[in-house]
Amino acid sequence: MPIQILPKWCATGRRLPTAFRTGPRNSSPLWTSLSSSIASRDYASQSNSISPETAPQNLPLAGIRVLEVGQVIAGPFCGQLLGHYGAEVIKVEPPEVGDPLRVWRERDLDGVSPWWRSIARNKKSVTIDMRKEEGRRLVKQLAIKSDVMIENFKPGTLEKWNLGPADLHPLNPSLIFTRVSGYGQTGPWSSRPGYASVCEAESGFRYINGTPDPDTGALLGPPIRPNLSLGDSVAGLHAAFGTVLALLARKSREAQGQPGGQTVDVSIFESMINLMEGIIPEYDRKGKIRGPSGSSLTGIVPTNAYPCKPAPEAPTVPAYIVIGANSDSIYSRLMTAIGRTDLIGPAYAQNHHRVERQAEIEDAISAWTRERTAEEVEEVLRAVSVPAGRVLNVKDIVESEHAQARGLVEDVPVPKPDGGWSVKMSRAVPMLEGCDTKTRWAGPELGEHNREVLIGELGLGEEEFGRLQREGVIGK
Repeated sequence: MPIQILPKWCATGRRLPTAFRTGPRNSSPLWTSLSSSIASRDYASQSNSISPETAPQNLPLAGIRVLEVGQVIAGPFCGQLLGHYGAEVIKVEPPEVGDPLRVWRERDLDGVSPWWRSIARNKKSVTIDMRKEEGRRLVKQLAIKSDVMIENFKPGTLEKWNLGPADLHPLNPSLIFTRVSGYGQTGPWSSRPGYASVCEAESGFRYINGTPDPDTGALLGPPIRPNLSLGDSVAGLHAAFGTVLALLARKSREAQGQPGGQTVDVSIFESMINLMEGIIPEYDRKGKIRGPSGSSLTGIVPTNAYPCKPAPEAPTVPAYIVIGANSDSIYSRLMTAIGRTDLIGPAYAQNHHRVERQAEIEDAISAWTRERTAEEVEEVLRAVSVPAGRVLNVKDIVESEHAQARGLVEDVPVPKPDGGWSVKMSRAVPMLEGCDTKTRWAGPELGEHNREVLIGELGLGEEEFGRLQREGVIGK
């Protein structure tokens, strides 16, 4: 039976966006489950701020409101992903200073980080001082009117402010409370401050990244860190996935007489362990402790970064190419292409054979690549369908014909009184058929949406709004 769509002004509910109405256009079981769950909720106290101008109605999360009270990367990356796919994301920031990431790394003409323009895209900025009682009251009112709340404070912080799940779920039983922390909300490590770098180390990820000691196989010197906060982004990705699962589960929980809301508990530590493939079962069954392997991959041969002749335009810059020929047929094609058919046969037929002869195989490939530029190696190997690619930097990626053909890099306007500028950023993935996931606006100015949200959504009067500004509860 089709969902009854009530007018926005009707006292018994708010109008659902087109994307959340059932019918032939959106009839998959998962979609019906999520849309029915949303439709069945009491929205008497809520207003719909999603409009076709804000989020295209073909996006899967159109109609979902997310309140983001996290800072820096892990929580905000979760919010960024949800916003890309249609959710209305209201980001709460401290007045005057805002999210610290606004001024991290490179800064633009206005002193704001281009990174901020990317991670805060499609979000609404509201400045509220959560250290003040009246500020916390405003956040509570926003949480009551939201579908999802994202936070990445140290566990226990929101409970001290009476903003934890036990405080909010009685007021909004359908609220999905997504919590990102270093080590999770429970356990002996939960109270530790959680930074991605430390969690990456304690998850075992840093142990397997570096140069191996030739005698022990353990780390030779310090571990190698990727030049980004991988743990934060991986946790944010898990948080977004968990949030969508919780939204899908709402209908079945409510059908069973349970509150539709729940807590999504995400830790950086566990998210990184989730990337660690088979290291735990290998340890359990074979007693193996996987160590670092430099640029190769333990137990898989051949896959490595191989040295090449420098490019003519950069004769002093070392060049490498990554080759992945670890399937049996691809290995045979590689050896044929480099003129080493003597390394084909029963003794090299399968991966476990090649692992025993890794040094011999790697030396043969390296001897061949050293006599050629990376471009020449690519040309030869691609002709025989052997996966190979140069090690690209960001300039190469932005200028790549493939990235351009796929629309991977967007130019997003940053409007200013003098006209402003645009900033390039990567487009949201995955690409969903029939969905326009392009960035709708760049990360906003600090407190840009205070009036829209606090007056338009919460119903503050002008006098009260002005008083809260004067008292520093909200930003100017």
